[in-house]
Amino acid sequence: ALNKKGSRRITVDGIEYRWRIRRKPSYMQGLCWSPMTYAVEAASGSEPGTTLIVISGQAHPSNWVGVETEPIRPAHVAASIREARDQGWDSTRVGSPFQLDRSAGFIAQS
Repeated sequence: ALNKKGSRRITVDGIEYRWRIRRKPSYMQGLCWSPMTYAVEAASGSEPGTTLIVISGQAHPSNWVGVETEPIRPAHVAASIREARDQGWDSTRVGSPFQLDRSAGFIAQS
C-alpha cells in the first residue's frame, strides 16, 4: 500500500486515486542513469489493490548532477492511469505491481 503521507489525490473518470513520487532519488536516479518513477493506487476500498508503477521519461527533480527537469503534473498522472487501464491494469485486483514504461526519449547521463 502507498504511504498516505506525501501522496496526492487525483480523480480520473470518476475514480479516486492516490499518487506519490519518492522524495529522495534512488542511487540510479540521483546520477540520472535511470528515469524517475512514481506510484499510483486506488484511494478507496479497505483492501489494497495492485499498485501502478509509472516510469517517467525525465530525471528525478532531486538528482545530484544538476539536470533540469519538469514537475510531474496531474495531467501526466491522469494520462498514465488511462494508458495503464487500457493495457490491463485493474487497481482493485490484488497482485504484483503493474509497470507502465513512459520513458521513451530518456537519455541517461554519463
